[in-house]
Amino acid sequence: RPSAVAMGTVRCVPGAAMAELRALRLRRGPGALRALRGLSLRDNGLCRLPAELASLRGLTELNLGNNIFEEVPEQLKYLSSLQKLHLFGNKITTISPAIFDGLEKLTLLNLNNNRLKYLPPEIHRLENLEYMSLNNNQIGSIPKELCSLEKLSELHLSYNCLIMVPEEIGYMTNLRMLCLSRNQIEVLPDGLCKLRKLRILDVAGNRIRVFFLCRVIRLNEMAARFILRELNEKNSVLQTAVKQNPEVGNLLSEKRVCAVCGQAFLTTRLECVCFMHKMKISRNIHLLPVRKLICSFQCFNFGDHGFFGVAES
Repeated sequence: RPSAVAMGTVRCVPGAAMAELRALRLRRGPGALRALRGLSLRDNGLCRLPAELASLRGLTELNLGNNIFEEVPEQLKYLSSLQKLHLFGNKITTISPAIFDGLEKLTLLNLNNNRLKYLPPEIHRLENLEYMSLNNNQIGSIPKELCSLEKLSELHLSYNCLIMVPEEIGYMTNLRMLCLSRNQIEVLPDGLCKLRKLRILDVAGNRIRVFFLCRVIRLNEMAARFILRELNEKNSVLQTAVKQNPEVGNLLSEKRVCAVCGQAFLTTRLECVCFMHKMKISRNIHLLPVRKLICSFQCFNFGDHGFFGVAES
């Protein structure tokens, strides 16, 4: 509809998408669509885009959902102002790494219901991405490069073929929602413990037999560690809540401190010893074992701390 150009948005009815674009350019001249900010071409039979689309440098939102694309259209790399891109419900199997070069401003990417089996490492170039949804694909692994997207707050990867989550997930410090339901994940990485802003973790329908976070951590231990961290940062709301619940305060007073990272925890995770040198107790004893507590295997395996695990015979 030509009149829609004046409002900055064009929505095309099924079957008329490319014809509409070309007709507008013929009637209004080459610059007819350059002021366009939003374009919806969803629910058509599109398998490719007209070359004219590359000239829409002011476009901020593009909806190509429910078409029949088999790959992400190459013209998109020229849309340097694009912030929201919807490609759900297509037949996309691959993403060309070159696409990411021109989408530096992208904040939302929706690729639900496609046929993707992997993500190219170059996805880290989408450094302003805040929301990413890849539900209902065939993705078998998360590239560690994806974990460098520090602005990402929501990541949806439900109904895929994931068998693991990379340890580097801990770098996504702004992540608030992580949905990994209906995959084949058996163990969760310790890196999840670093996601202090995480509010929703959905791992339903996987193969997880025990909830692995810093070894085996129960939900009450997870809650205790979160509360202890927040109290350490003077969270006034939690400080008041703890004062109003003496039983909780008494429980938290039994906290321990990890000898490696210095973080507080409630129950003992790993019991270790270190040997104090230059302490001569008798003629035959030169080293004294000192008990130390460590909160996770991640800390135990970090660096050369000189602690030795204690095993029962």
